[in-house]
Amino acid sequence: MRALFKPEPGPGFTLSEVPDPQCGPDEVVIRVMRTGICGTDLHILDWDAWAASNVDAPLIAGHEFYGEVVEIGEQVRDVRVGDRVSGEGHIVCGTCRNCRAGRRQMCIRTKGLGLHRDGAFAEFLSLPASNVWVHSDTITPELGAIFDPLGNAVHTALAFPLVGEDVLVSGCGPIGLMSIAVARHVGARYVVATDISDARLEIARGLGAHAAVNVAREAIGDAQQALGMREGFDIGFEMSGASAALPGMLENMNHGGRIAMLGLPTEEFAVDWAKVVTHMITLKGIYGREMFETWNAMAAMLETSEQLRERITSVIADTIPARDWEQGFQAAKSATTGKIILDWTEL
Repeated sequence: MRALFKPEPGPGFTLSEVPDPQCGPDEVVIRVMRTGICGTDLHILDWDAWAASNVDAPLIAGHEFYGEVVEIGEQVRDVRVGDRVSGEGHIVCGTCRNCRAGRRQMCIRTKGLGLHRDGAFAEFLSLPASNVWVHSDTITPELGAIFDPLGNAVHTALAFPLVGEDVLVSGCGPIGLMSIAVARHVGARYVVATDISDARLEIARGLGAHAAVNVAREAIGDAQQALGMREGFDIGFEMSGASAALPGMLENMNHGGRIAMLGLPTEEFAVDWAKVVTHMITLKGIYGREMFETWNAMAAMLETSEQLRERITSVIADTIPARDWEQGFQAAKSATTGKIILDWTEL
């Protein structure tokens, strides 16, 4: 099969012929149709310090995908050949305390698809059947390919009750954008988005943000005033990891505000911990998806809401033939657009 392969530690991928994956007794083999390009994949492509310390090579990267099951192992019962599927990219041990308690997303021995075992930038992929998610007919290949990042957005958005609450979203990358649509769907009162890219802020407005603030030249407080908000934000989604984002969010939270943090900081920064204490702010770290409550929640929302399907699909900026993967990665690197999808039926 053909795959985007990293033969050894170092920058770059090659579109190479590699052996087909084998199907273990509790695994399935999937013919990959679409894959999403994630920020993690950009780190692996460049082989920066994070990738060098966290990723195993040789490797096929990629963890956001949609495809068709073509083979199942002898122990597989709930997945069938022909099913259209995506998959949970965190493969857990099943025996640590958290796994045994049903908190698999907190497994201390998690292995990442496309990080620690061969991933989805390939014509075929093997995956434990317990990690496979079977889609309904309402889910298109492109939408199915972004269930992984959508799950991050849904996990963040549902971390705290949202109905009637005022929500501040910092960072309008694809996951931040999707969290805006989810917050509107769930019933937030006002949703305000912040970023430093006017192009992404325009997408945020299309996804339902009541205000979009370029924090390089505008104040978040001005948006609050324009919306008639008498107090600060009730809920914050910190999606950017930017050093100024969390301090800026804390300045605009109501007393008792709750912040869900998905963005990974790239540098240390100061936090006004006295404000966290005296304003009784809750900070909650978010990583990946709850297995599998998040998958159930996002599937249910998408299957029953055409508007939400349209809004989430609108985050996809382009679908590019996999043979032109370098063009796709360059577009994803621009950080001014939405999600980029590779079409593996076009090699």
